[in-house]
Amino acid sequence: MSDAPLAIRAPAHIEPWRDTEWQRLWLSLQTRPWRSLAIVPAGAGAPEDFTLRIAVMLSRTGMLHLGSPVQVADGTRVSLVHLSSFIEQVRRCTSDGEPILVALSALSTSPVSLSLAQSTDAALLAIVFEKMALSDARSTVAQLGPSRFIGSAIFHSTVGVASATK
Repeated sequence: MSDAPLAIRAPAHIEPWRDTEWQRLWLSLQTRPWRSLAIVPAGAGAPEDFTLRIAVMLSRTGMLHLGSPVQVADGTRVSLVHLSSFIEQVRRCTSDGEPILVALSALSTSPVSLSLAQSTDAALLAIVFEKMALSDARSTVAQLGPSRFIGSAIFHSTVGVASATK
């Protein structure tokens, strides 16, 4: 008789993009068509790579759903000098039919984030739980325009999804 286990246990660690909350967030972003989606922080107070980590997680989740690539563009450090070429690269990507998620810095801290967000089809407002002010979120929505937002999501500082809304 063998000492082998009768059942194989699932790994204790699950890839975050397979988590049901990330999948719910991804599906909530499919309520209207888009090829480019800006991940816009509600204000200052997030870690520097906050929106980039969200974009990567959503990209991986989207690839599970679509069965095809979902590109990520890091717009958090784009300077004015490179603004036009960055926007053109995003447009080239979407013209090939691939969706792209564009990670941005807060509108209050980056002179080009508003222009980058305006160049995308839609936006997600990303809020860090207990770290961002409601007044900053309102200002961000007002600057970009409420109709540009497909929804909002509240994240823990470790980029776990706390809540998502349309």
